[in-house]
Amino acid sequence: MTRPLAYITAPWGEDDLENATAAAGYCRQAYEAGYAPICPALFMPTYLKGNSPAEVKDRQEMSAELLKRSRILIVCGDTVNDEVKSDIALAKHCRISYTTLSGIMAVSSLD
Repeated sequence: MTRPLAYITAPWGEDDLENATAAAGYCRQAYEAGYAPICPALFMPTYLKGNSPAEVKDRQEMSAELLKRSRILIVCGDTVNDEVKSDIALAKHCRISYTTLSGIMAVSSLD
């Protein structure tokens, strides 16, 4: 079974450990719904510390490339910040479907 790539976005905070815990939960739910989740918040903090403008730019560019390769954007969390809005705008521009995690879970429960 080939799982479609699903880019996971959320309003990530400053705490990398808290972000990773939330991201892992979101990814698990996307996986259970039949997707192959991609979530930069899980792995990029291990090698990009975001302290320099160059690393912030690199993170944004690499994240955008991963989103462009995904079949769907899944928006997680209870709020929408500028980073999530940017991900949604890129998905729209690239004609990538997007929905919320609750939307994915509702559809997968129908199977």
